[in-house]
Amino acid sequence: MPVDFKKVTAPLNTKTWNTAELSQRTGNIYEMVNIITKRANQISVDLKEELGKKLQEFSSYTDNLEEVFENREQIEISKYYERLPKPVSIATQEFVDNKIYYRRPVADDSKSYNSEANDYQGE
Repeated sequence: MPVDFKKVTAPLNTKTWNTAELSQRTGNIYEMVNIITKRANQISVDLKEELGKKLQEFSSYTDNLEEVFENREQIEISKYYERLPKPVSIATQEFVDNKIYYRRPVADDSKSYNSEANDYQGE
């Protein structure tokens, strides 16, 4: 799910979240962190691809010292992306706003682990 970075409501500054409240939906703090981390990685990839496409217009195959100092548009685009909230902040805000879809995999009952016998029984 691509992110419209102009409509992001995540805080720009560091915010302290109550992890007990955040993990209530999943029932497990580690699962909550895993969900937010996976979404942050997706956002980071989207952000990198979008920035790469915009900066590709300015790339030249011959380095010219004058072009390096005179390309203000490229500098403005880079500054815009630097001012955006970090992907983890965006993902956490999406989790708080209940905008992240996640599901738990269904356990396969045909495979079991017997801890007393120390053996794995599968098909």
